[in-house]
Amino acid sequence: MITLYGFGQGFGLPEKSPFVTKTEVQLKMAGLSYRKEKAMPPASPKGQLPYIVDEAESIADSTFIRAHIEGKYGFDFDAPLSLQARAQAWAFERMIEHHVYWAMVGARWVDPENFAKGPAHFFDGAPEHLREKLREDAQFRVAENYLLSGLGRHAPDEDIDLALRSLFALSVQLGDKPYLMGDEPCGTDATAFGALAGILTPFFVSTLRDEAEKFRNLSAYVDRMMLQYYPDFAWTSVRQAA
Repeated sequence: MITLYGFGQGFGLPEKSPFVTKTEVQLKMAGLSYRKEKAMPPASPKGQLPYIVDEAESIADSTFIRAHIEGKYGFDFDAPLSLQARAQAWAFERMIEHHVYWAMVGARWVDPENFAKGPAHFFDGAPEHLREKLREDAQFRVAENYLLSGLGRHAPDEDIDLALRSLFALSVQLGDKPYLMGDEPCGTDATAFGALAGILTPFFVSTLRDEAEKFRNLSAYVDRMMLQYYPDFAWTSVRQAA
């Protein structure tokens, strides 16, 4: 039995982290049995979530977990894809994880109201005399990484504009297909779903979410993926939230 370590439900999502969501959906895609446990990043071999324990082996980072699944269990997430489509899927995954993701981070962690209602509660279990300092330090570190990502160097309207260019690219790629690369899901769908659901959850109010909702095919895609991979989760779709 594989054990998947993540943050757990929250923020109107079945999993708070888009990277944990990515791995969980890929475990479901591969048809592998797993159990899920809550953890915090310091417990991980790489200081980040997700990580899995498979028998005696610990594997951290969602991309390396995918490689482990493919190598050990012989499951090819991109089996339906041509060589060219595999290359395109990898390029979209890099765009999502190194651009779209950071736009989501800005909306969650840098915006003071969203931080207070969301990520600040990661530290509720800390000793009271340390709690506020831990929150401040974490928000500062994330804001610093947001700056280093490139998006944080721009004015708020400019970073939203850049993020929307990536969302536009995803919308065009998806078109009227059921999945990002065609009629069958591939590994990158797990990545796209995790990031897009993280942006579109009604829990957080942001300009990024408002603008992302205008890409109707992306919203419908998240709804479909949620129903397929988390059928028992009470997801509030964009249509219901409106």
